[in-house]
Amino acid sequence: MKRLSILGSTGSIGRNVLRVVDQFPERFSAAALSAGRNVELLAKQVERFTPEMVAVLDEGVAQRLKGLVGGKRRLEILHGLDGYRTAAALDSSDLVVSAMVGSAGLLPTMAALEAGKSVALANKESLVMAGELVMGMARDKGASIIPVDSEHSAIFQCLAGHRREDVKEIVLTASGGPFLDKSVEDLDTITAEMALRHPTWQMGPKITIDSATLMNKGLEVIEAKWLFDVPLELIRVTIHPESIVHSMVVYQDGSVIAQLGLPDMRVPIAYALSYPERLPLGLPRADFVDIGSLTFREPDLERFPCLAMAFEACKIGMTMPAVLSAANEVAVDAFLNGRTGFRRIGDVVQQTMREHKPVSNPGLADVLEAAAWARRTAEEIV
Repeated sequence: MKRLSILGSTGSIGRNVLRVVDQFPERFSAAALSAGRNVELLAKQVERFTPEMVAVLDEGVAQRLKGLVGGKRRLEILHGLDGYRTAAALDSSDLVVSAMVGSAGLLPTMAALEAGKSVALANKESLVMAGELVMGMARDKGASIIPVDSEHSAIFQCLAGHRREDVKEIVLTASGGPFLDKSVEDLDTITAEMALRHPTWQMGPKITIDSATLMNKGLEVIEAKWLFDVPLELIRVTIHPESIVHSMVVYQDGSVIAQLGLPDMRVPIAYALSYPERLPLGLPRADFVDIGSLTFREPDLERFPCLAMAFEACKIGMTMPAVLSAANEVAVDAFLNGRTGFRRIGDVVQQTMREHKPVSNPGLADVLEAAAWARRTAEEIV
């Protein structure tokens, strides 16, 4: 029995993790759950999966959760950053699923690694903001990081059994989101409701908007650089609207190894939870006769400048990726709440990056300070 600490259990990834746990109760159980403010769903998860510990955003949310779960069972309810860190480092957990959204996931992920826990990583911002520090902590503590994102899981699988020095190129695929064929001018009319209708994946609102701007793919480029220890120059992005090829690795001899399947996050999640085994999920396979054809194209950086900004931030390095990530969080939140337009998301990020003076050889405090500065600056720009 593998006991899990699930950080972000009420989000899209967290809910799918618990679907896998529910499907294989003899294999997995929930030692700890954490969430933000969605106490109604969290209370139901507590009832179903009986964790020993839960962490929530603040004391007010903790009191609301106590009112919902009452004295039905023994449960430790924590709150705030210390609560998230405690849940991440829980002694009785065997694997930590880092699925919190945004920069909030960085410190709990670091806490899990510092405790020597293996981490199933879905929080890409941890590596975007502090990739060198996160990977260094994992090495120092002998902890494993297993990717959960479908693209990074695909690369992880395509690299298995092959020499890293033989890798010529890593190709991250992107669906292109719902506005792939819209003109630049048409993007001015995009509403949050329109942007949240992703054509192939079911994801949370922040990641769905990031997919529509291609910022999500940019963040994944930075994540891949650190996760697989490859130079940025070896990472490419290609648009693949069908979302069947989840990513590819090109080798020196011209061989291309790809991981394919229907778009369902339970597949990479289950692989991360059970690695190196594969679980019988009972999901349909991709029927290539029915699919008919798979298409690929180059990303249009004029239409989707956020992808270019992510490459630029990665090239600059230092604290610039943390600024990119934090400014994007503010801009996406403003868009979702009707305070700015769709195309303005990229403008806000770009202006914030231009105003930032990167800190060389940053420690964790420098990264956090840069992210806080970026949030304040982006908010002023909005």
